[in-house]
Amino acid sequence: MTFDESTFPLRSRRVRSATARHVPLYQSGLPRVCHENTGVAAGGIDRRYPDCYDANMKIYTRTGDTGTTGLFGGPRVAKDDNRIEAYGTVDELNASLGLVRSCIARDQVTRIHGDDDRVAGLDRLDDHLQQVQHELFSIGAELASPDPDEFNLRVISQQHIDRVETWIDEAESDLAPLTQFILPGGSLTASNLHLARAICRRAERRVISLSDDVEREAPISSEIIMYLNRLSDYLFVASRWSNWMVHMDDEPWVHPETP
Repeated sequence: MTFDESTFPLRSRRVRSATARHVPLYQSGLPRVCHENTGVAAGGIDRRYPDCYDANMKIYTRTGDTGTTGLFGGPRVAKDDNRIEAYGTVDELNASLGLVRSCIARDQVTRIHGDDDRVAGLDRLDDHLQQVQHELFSIGAELASPDPDEFNLRVISQQHIDRVETWIDEAESDLAPLTQFILPGGSLTASNLHLARAICRRAERRVISLSDDVEREAPISSEIIMYLNRLSDYLFVASRWSNWMVHMDDEPWVHPETP
């Protein structure tokens, strides 16, 4: 699911089912994310009639077949536009965290089954990553609009950044100080956290590029860049911590011998 013509605030929108029963959208559980078309959102929100939901709306629209996509509250742009690269990489990061969460469940069963304290520890990690996934979704929505203030899309604040720093401090308190470079790897959870960390760094770079490119539009909030920067640090520490939780050591980097 993409952020094209993205999430927008709820007012009096309603859901129209096949039986014409009307339900407030916020009660429906239906997605509020638009797709590539300029009229109807993926998931069925019709921008021409935003109070209704079309249950028969198809996920494909064919409007992006020429290599362009519509921004929410803005024009159509090329799919390799800096804005699309930015929120597309945030979406990739979100997907990678979904993979991490699947690996957490596997490691709990295969590596620490019966160790209630460590199982609970990985449960906390899963809770943290779930929060991050929700926040990344909101970041994607903000990045998808040239004017996020008009639609009240700015969500990330210093409070979110401070919370991630708290998570880092808590995880590091369990770990031995890092005195050398380590190789990405270890358990499935840790390995995929390293991958997510690398994607997060790329997302940060893409958002910075977008920030330098939007002088005539609403500025990219500095909190997003700080949040992604801090999140990549957390994902690195969490990878070490998740290895520690399943009794695996960091693998140090060894400088290759010179021929």
